[in-house]
Amino acid sequence: MVEWLAGLYGGTDAAWFFSIITWILVIVAPLLVGVAFAVYADRKIWAAMQLRRGPNVVGPFGLLQSFADGLKLFIKETIVPAGANKGIFILAPMLTFVLALIGWAVIPWGEGAVLADINVGIFYIFAISSLGVYGIIMAGWASNSRYAFLGGLRSAAQMVSYEVSMGFVLVTVISYAGSPSLSELVHMQSGGIWNWNFLWFFPMFVIFLISAMAETNRPPFDLPEAEAELVAGYQVEYSSMAFALFWLGEYGNILLMCALSSVLFFGGWYAPIPALDFIPGPLWMIAKICFFFFIFAWVKATVPRYRYDQLMRLGWKVFLPVSLAAVVFYTGWGVAFGYIGK
Repeated sequence: MVEWLAGLYGGTDAAWFFSIITWILVIVAPLLVGVAFAVYADRKIWAAMQLRRGPNVVGPFGLLQSFADGLKLFIKETIVPAGANKGIFILAPMLTFVLALIGWAVIPWGEGAVLADINVGIFYIFAISSLGVYGIIMAGWASNSRYAFLGGLRSAAQMVSYEVSMGFVLVTVISYAGSPSLSELVHMQSGGIWNWNFLWFFPMFVIFLISAMAETNRPPFDLPEAEAELVAGYQVEYSSMAFALFWLGEYGNILLMCALSSVLFFGGWYAPIPALDFIPGPLWMIAKICFFFFIFAWVKATVPRYRYDQLMRLGWKVFLPVSLAAVVFYTGWGVAFGYIGK
C-alpha cells in the first residue's frame, strides 16, 4: 500500500515520505474516532447490563457524548502537583498515548493493506506492549503520591506476570505458522472458519484473551486504578488533557488487543465462509474488533474485581504452567505428525 501511494505521488524520496505520512493518517484518524465511539459503546453496554440507559443526551442516542467529554477535558487547566517531577509527570501520559498508536503500524487490514508488513510483526507488538508499563510507572512515581506510586507498582507486576503467558501463546501459534509475520499468520487461516486458530488452539485462545484483559488493566484486572483502595491509582493526580491521554492510550491498547486477537485466532480479514469473500477484508477486521470489544465490555460489567493475590495466583500458578504445558503438547504433536518442521 505504501509502495502504491509512493508511485501515485511520483516515486521520489519525498513521495515515499508523504505516502508514509498519508498511510499513518489513514490509520490514526479513524482510530481516534473509533476510540471515542468505543468509550461510548463501553458505557452503553455496561448500562444495558445494569438495566440503565447510559449516555443518551448529547447528540442522537448520545453518540456525541465522548466528543463532549473530550472537549471538556481539553478546555480544563492541567494541574501539576507542587511536589511532582514536572517533566516526567507530563511525559508519562504522552508516552502511554504514543505507544498505544505505534503498535497499529503492523496490523494488517487486508491483503497488502498494512503500513509496515515486517516479518517480525508479532514480536514488534509484544515489545511495544511491554514498553507500555513505563508510562504507568513514570506517572505513579512522578506524582509524588502514595496512591499513585502503589498503582504504578501494581501495574508493573501485573503486566510482567501476564506477558509471560502471552509469550507462550505466541510461541505456539508462530510454530505452526512458521513465521512471526502477522500477514502470514492470517494467511494460514484462509479457507473458512474451520481453519481459524481458535478452534485448534482454544485453550491458548482463552489464556490469550484473559491475559490481554490483564495486560490492558481492564476489569476485572484493573488493580492499578482500584477506586476502593487507591482512589484512582496512577491517574489520581492527573486532570485535563493529561488524563485524557491516559484514557486514549488505554482504549487504544484495548482495541489493539482486540485486533491482535482477530489476527491470531479469528482469521484476520478473511470471511467466516468463502462465499462471503466479496465483502472487503477491512470490514471483516472491524467487525471482529467490535466483537472482541463487546467481550471486553461484557466481562467488565459482569465479573467482580479480583483481589491482588488472586490476580498473581492466576497469572503464575494457573496460566504459566498451563501455557507452558500447551506449548510442549502442541509443538510435540506438530513435530510428530508433520505439521512443524516440514
